[in-house]
Amino acid sequence: MNEPQHDAEPPAPAVGPDAVAAGTGGPEAGEPDGVGQDGLEPGVAEPGVAEPGGDGPDGVAASGGPRFRLAYVPGATPGKWASVWRERLPDVELELVQVEAAGVPAALESGVADAALGRLPVDKEVFSAIPLYEETPVVCFSRDHLLAALADDEVVSSADIAEDPVWVPGDDVLFAAHPVPGVVPADPEGNPLDRVPTTAEVVATVAANVGVAVLPMSLARLHRRKDVTYRVLSDGPAAPVGLVWPAERTTELVEELIGIVRGRTVNSSRGRGGPASRAAQDAEAGGTTAKNARSGVKKSAKGAASGRQGRSVPGRGGAGAGGRGGVQRGKGVRSTPKGKKKGKGR
Repeated sequence: MNEPQHDAEPPAPAVGPDAVAAGTGGPEAGEPDGVGQDGLEPGVAEPGVAEPGGDGPDGVAASGGPRFRLAYVPGATPGKWASVWRERLPDVELELVQVEAAGVPAALESGVADAALGRLPVDKEVFSAIPLYEETPVVCFSRDHLLAALADDEVVSSADIAEDPVWVPGDDVLFAAHPVPGVVPADPEGNPLDRVPTTAEVVATVAANVGVAVLPMSLARLHRRKDVTYRVLSDGPAAPVGLVWPAERTTELVEELIGIVRGRTVNSSRGRGGPASRAAQDAEAGGTTAKNARSGVKKSAKGAASGRQGRSVPGRGGAGAGGRGGVQRGKGVRSTPKGKKKGKGR
């Protein structure tokens, strides 16, 4: 038996990471738009990014080159960051691995993934995390529900669904530490019903107009149906997403990914693609050549200076040398002391 609808599980220790998911399709015409602060929509990962299933050992792609595995949860869309990775690190294959939200810790601890775009919070004693954005909660309901009469840009509150059965999926990511609005779904005799196992099944349930569901917007869009719509829940819990990785494995490639998700440019990146790394590689590869080149420049400058000293400068020599107005300072000419006139002395 599964637990009743409103039995909240204890919250995990705090910290914060991010995520964006893959799936097919986007919002239906006229429905509220938006997924996260980055504006990414659910979609299949971009071409050119490896999917799971490589044959190489940990950290090595099937082709024999280096590899980095990035896990992502349903609702997360890593395509944008994967594209930047491909531009900056073309020699490191990025493999995308989709996992359920609850499976992120196990995937990271077992080495199935090097980092993950996952739901927050996480255990900060084991994982490091960088919050990326918070997803807006929405209420999903049948197009035959009374709320469907609202305009697409109108929002609803918990008071609007206070009398509705609210279906919470077994893979819920919103209500571990928050009270569930509405009433618990029950059978005709008033006995609470078990939770529906998955988000997809919950969406199918509300399509029958037997209640509503509260989900992060990305999951509502991921599991969209023609007979189900949604509106933003103004006072519902947000769904934070972040970049998560094992605290003991903050590698150079993890640092590179941190720079990418934080929006650092290639010139400010502290990883393999950054200027410091490139300068170090250049110095190691061509240090001797650069030193010799600098030495040659110095010698050329010194020789040029010596040449200038050996050349005569017109107009600065004595009269015998053809200088202009040259006067020899010999015994025959003396300058008149200032303040005295020529003539006999006293």
